[in-house]
Amino acid sequence: MPAFYVQKPPSFPKKPVLWSGLLLSLGVGVAFYFAAALSIEHDADERFRNQASSARYSIAAGVKAYTDVLRGVTSFFSASGHVSRASFHAYVAGLDLPHRFVAIDAITFGSYLTDEQRDGFEQRMRGGPDAVPGFAIEPAERRPEYTVITLIEPLTFADRLGVDLASRDVALRMLAASRDNGSMISSGRPIAVSGHPLHVDLALRLPAYRLGAPLQTAAQRQAAYLGSVGIGLNVQRLVHSALDAMPWHHVRLTLRGANNMPPPAPPRLLFDSQEGAAAGARSSEEFTIVLPIDFNGYLWQARFSAPKAEIYSRFDAFLPWLAMLAGFIGSMLMSVLFHTLASSRLRAIKMAKAMTKELRDSQSKLQLSHHKLRRLAAHADQIKEEERKRIAREIHDDLGQNLLVLRIEADMLATRTGARHRLLHARARSTLGHIDSTIKSVRHIINDLRPTVLDLGLGAAVEWQIAQFRQRSGMVCELIEHQQDIVIDDHGATALFRVLQESLSNILQHAKASMVRVELRQQQGQLTMTISDNGIGIGAHSRSKVGSFGLVGIEERISILGGQCSISGSPKAGSVVRVSVPVSYRPGMADPADAAAAVMAGAAAAAAVAG
Repeated sequence: MPAFYVQKPPSFPKKPVLWSGLLLSLGVGVAFYFAAALSIEHDADERFRNQASSARYSIAAGVKAYTDVLRGVTSFFSASGHVSRASFHAYVAGLDLPHRFVAIDAITFGSYLTDEQRDGFEQRMRGGPDAVPGFAIEPAERRPEYTVITLIEPLTFADRLGVDLASRDVALRMLAASRDNGSMISSGRPIAVSGHPLHVDLALRLPAYRLGAPLQTAAQRQAAYLGSVGIGLNVQRLVHSALDAMPWHHVRLTLRGANNMPPPAPPRLLFDSQEGAAAGARSSEEFTIVLPIDFNGYLWQARFSAPKAEIYSRFDAFLPWLAMLAGFIGSMLMSVLFHTLASSRLRAIKMAKAMTKELRDSQSKLQLSHHKLRRLAAHADQIKEEERKRIAREIHDDLGQNLLVLRIEADMLATRTGARHRLLHARARSTLGHIDSTIKSVRHIINDLRPTVLDLGLGAAVEWQIAQFRQRSGMVCELIEHQQDIVIDDHGATALFRVLQESLSNILQHAKASMVRVELRQQQGQLTMTISDNGIGIGAHSRSKVGSFGLVGIEERISILGGQCSISGSPKAGSVVRVSVPVSYRPGMADPADAAAAVMAGAAAAAAVAG
């Protein structure tokens, strides 16, 4: 029986190869799944931290803004001396607390008095224009000194009137230290609002002193001490304004503040955005960060936490599975896809950084160019003024003297020919008239280039210019000088004089005014000049009119001197040009009397030239 051999087909390890590829693809997919998940988590954590840092910065900026409000109110009390209830109400109403400073619950002023002053103080508070019926200091026990709340806004907290802030020894010591050092204080001790345990206020207080009193030493500050100005800062509204700006709705913020008054105690909970929920430790399913916040020298701890699912976007939730699927289909395709996703973000960030760097470099170059142009303009202006001064001096010294000699010769010729040579005498008199007219023109040219009276000082130059303006225009021009001894260097005096010239020229050409007022005031190292008129005012497009550089020139002159310029006006209400420059006192400045004598000698020579 023949044997039959059945040839088996060659065996290929299909299943092992298939399973190897499957396992390899699955392994690559799992690896990319975890890589994508970790990358997304890192990015989400960074976004969360950036938002938390922005919220922390917003809270800190809010605290600074409210401390600035406290400093402003304290300056108001120091400048006013005695503040009535009506003026305090008007001032606080002008702050518009409900819209601009929503976290401020109340602003108070605590008057300082001693026990000897108590009885008279209570009687004054019960009577007079600012009477508070039934006013009494609380607690009623007698003490050596008091800091009594006498003013409070809004009046919904009027029940606090009469409360002695210094009734407790700790508060008394803190107020005394604040008074002696001139520093702001905050006990950090929460004040309950509306009976709710987490609706709290924190008090900030700053001492107020009499205006103008010396404050160099503690004794001087004690003698000038008026009282303590304070604000009640609502922690909830302060924190909510920053928390609402975050793009997620389930972010939890807990705020704890140290108790800065003895006895020492653990940090107290000041705010919890999810009141009643358990605080707990950091969970693997949420992002958490603890950031410090400086509250007037005291440390707050702000703990931000949010579920990871809240931070992830919808695409972030599916991206790891897509990465795993792509790796399962083909590891190479998966690698390319993931590399594209990862590298595109890095390239975008790199491109953005490069563009930002280029923009900053361009901005720096532009600022440098602008600075150089301003320096060049200042140098050109100084050279122009010096050249004007030199030309005026040379015309006065050379041409003026020659014209004076020529006039003397012509006058002598006219005198000697008066009797015997009538025709020659007539020609001599005509020549003498032409010389006088020329001298007059030369004098006008000198004054236009740089008036000699400017060497007598800014005040004299302003008076001369106003007199010339009255004569030329026929307008009523009033000069108000608050000081007679205005001292300013020549460069500043020339710049202010040119500003006055340009302003009066604009008024004469465009304002259609009948009255002009010029005011000079020097105080606190600043010289201020104000030019106002009752004309038609400055139009909306006057300052940007093509070919008009008068107002721009005024602003640039004052900016070069490091001063400030304000140009305002409205139709039918006139215009006001107000410039203010720092006064420069130079130790080598010549004595004003010697300068005046020299200028008077020059003026006498000019008068002689004029005949």
